[in-house]
Amino acid sequence: MLQTISIIVSGRVQGVFFRHSAKETAQRLNITGEVKNLNDGTVAIIATGTKEQLDQLIEWCKQGPPKANVAGIEIKNLSLQEFSNFNIVRF
Repeated sequence: MLQTISIIVSGRVQGVFFRHSAKETAQRLNITGEVKNLNDGTVAIIATGTKEQLDQLIEWCKQGPPKANVAGIEIKNLSLQEFSNFNIVRF
């Protein structure tokens, strides 16, 4: 059963290829959604997939790409949102 979550990742997560790596990870896991930088220095992910897929994405987010330094993640359940793929949203 599909579900949608929001993940806010804080720490040194901008300028370290976090969005690009998150997109690659989501595509590998067959997760749809989007990732974007926020003005406060965090990265926001909205992801739709099965619980197992999303759990794997959450585990990846706790570490992120090699140059990231993740200080914390905040996860919220959202109402189901359907996406055709996983995109990086740029301002």
